[in-house]
Order: sequence, then structure tokens, then C-alpha cells
Amino acid sequence: MKVKTLLCINVFVLCLSSCGVSMEKSTPETQKLLSNLQLMSSRGIMFGHHDDTVYGIGWEGDEGRSDVKSVCGDYPAVISFDLGEIELGKDENLDKVSFDKIRKEIINQYERGGMVSLSWHARNPLTGGDAWDISDTTVVRSILPGGSRHDKFINWMDCVATFLNSLKDPEGIKVPVLFRPWHEHTGSWFWWGEKLCSSADYKKLWRMTVESLKAKGVNNVLYAYSSSSNLQDSCQYLERYPGDDLIDVMGFDAYQADSLSFVKDMKSSLNILGEIGKKHNKMIAVTETGYESVPDAKWWTDTLLPLIKGFPLSYVLVWRNARERPTHYYAPYPGQVSAGNFVEFYNDSRTLFVSNVNLYE
Repeated sequence: MKVKTLLCINVFVLCLSSCGVSMEKSTPETQKLLSNLQLMSSRGIMFGHHDDTVYGIGWEGDEGRSDVKSVCGDYPAVISFDLGEIELGKDENLDKVSFDKIRKEIINQYERGGMVSLSWHARNPLTGGDAWDISDTTVVRSILPGGSRHDKFINWMDCVATFLNSLKDPEGIKVPVLFRPWHEHTGSWFWWGEKLCSSADYKKLWRMTVESLKAKGVNNVLYAYSSSSNLQDSCQYLERYPGDDLIDVMGFDAYQADSLSFVKDMKSSLNILGEIGKKHNKMIAVTETGYESVPDAKWWTDTLLPLIKGFPLSYVLVWRNARERPTHYYAPYPGQVSAGNFVEFYNDSRTLFVSNVNLYE
């Protein structure tokens, strides 16, 4: 176990010119989260895992369980969950995890001192299909003001706002989270993707999303803008950027298939993202990454760590360990071929897990 290092800040100053969504109207805990995240690059890089505490390889719903914790004895500093299908009023999300369970685990992670990121694979509001239904190129336009599905989408946003406003600890304090909607938009596999809407309409979608949540009293959220990888230059990355007043974290998603291509892509994309983040005074992150089934026994210290260690990243997050798809996992579990190497990765001074952070002090 690494020596516990608390990121304690008794006095913090927020530079409002670099902040995203009206920090003066955000909860104190949300302001603390933003301030502490701004220090991450000088402390190390937080490790994250999607759906970490709700299921894993060979288990589901076990209280306090985590594949990551089972391997290294510690929880990730960042855990992400998905809100997909909350817009339909369902009790479970698209991965069959109840929203009550997600709410509980968000509060648990807050009480540990860690952060939660929320993505949203919203269903297609025009066709009724899923987030990957790209059969119609007018979906985004249809939900903007004046569109045929605008009222429907605003009702969907009400569902999201109700959930975000319900995130409260036992003392009634609203738990802050990082919200990451409309991700991987530089690809075209989601209905909000590059070939499915104009840059202007994508930016309008973002502004409408944030303004809708604010109108419903959501004041416990930071926002992440998260593209696909293979960044060409800053112009490409910023083409659909909705504005510094809306965004707190800049990132991208990148997964390994071929090793050489992944390394080349990550180096190039991180260099570009690093320059953009510095120019816009924003925190940067690798918002999704991983190597499915992690077949390389030394992937954590020989591939991932060398790629990220030279950049001022606030966090890097790997995708889920699916209990329903035997080979679809991105973090090790006990006995997995890379488990021993992950412990080396955990013990490295540059990686931060939940015992090394307290983002609300």
C-alpha cells in the first residue's frame, strides 16, 4: 500500500476566467473538486475504472467489491458510470445496473474522497433506436429549440437533472460529479457524431444541455469535453468545442488494438491535447482507454505508464470489466495475466488511487 497523501487545501483560490460553468453558483464541494483537480498534474495521475464497484469478472453487486481493489488493495481514484436510458424513466441503465445502485456508489466514492465521472449513451430521440443508431442525420437538429423533438429532449434532460440533484450524502450535501455527455463526437458512430450534425448544431446541443441542467438547479457538476483519438491538430479538436464557459475538463478516448498504432496515436494526441489545455487553462485527461482483455502481461508499466507520465493529466480511465461478456474487460482481476504488473503500476509514485487523494478538503 502506498503512503497515503491527502490533497488538503484549506484555502483555495479559483480563477474564474479559467473556470467552466459559473463556479460562483456551484456548491462549495464542486468548487473544491475543481480546485483540487487543478493540482493533480503536480501530484500525479489519478487512475479510473468504469463501473468498478457494481460488477466485475465473476461477480455482480457484491458490497464493497472491486476487481481493482482485489488486485492492489485500493479503489480507483476515479470511477465512472453511465446514465444511458435514464431518459426513458427506467430503473436500470443500458448495462442493467439500477440507478439506485449507481447513486449509492457515487456517494460511496465521494465519501472515500474520490471522483465520479458520468457518461450518457442517450437513446436516439428521433428514431427510438439506441445511441449507436445513425440512420438519420437530423437527430441533433430535431432536439434543438424549434425542432420536432425539442420538448421530448427537454423532458429527458429533466430526468438527468432529477438524478443529479438527488446525489446527496447522509448530511444532505450534494455530491459533485464530472458529467461527460456527447463524447467521441469526432467519430460518427453515435447520433451526435461528426457526420451526423454540423459543428454549429453540436455546439448548440452542448449549450442547451448545460443551460437545461442549470435551469433545474443542478449546481454540483463539472463538465468534460471528450473527443475520439487520432487528433490531427488543435483546429480539429476545437472545431466543435462549445466554449471555455461551458467546459472544465478536456480529454479524448483511445483504445489499443495494434500496439504501434496505439503508441503513435497516444503520443501525438497527448501532445496536441496538452498544448490546447495549456492555452485554454483547462485540465486534461484520457477519459477512456484500455486494451481489451489486457493480454500483455506488462502493459501497465511498459505501455500505458510511459505514454502518460510526461503529461499534466488529471486522470486516465480504463473501461469496464463486463460480467456478461467474458473477454470484454480492461482492468485486471485476481489471476489475470497482467495483475502482478498492475501492482507495480499501482506502486509507482506517479499513479494516484483513492487512498492517495481527498478531493473535497
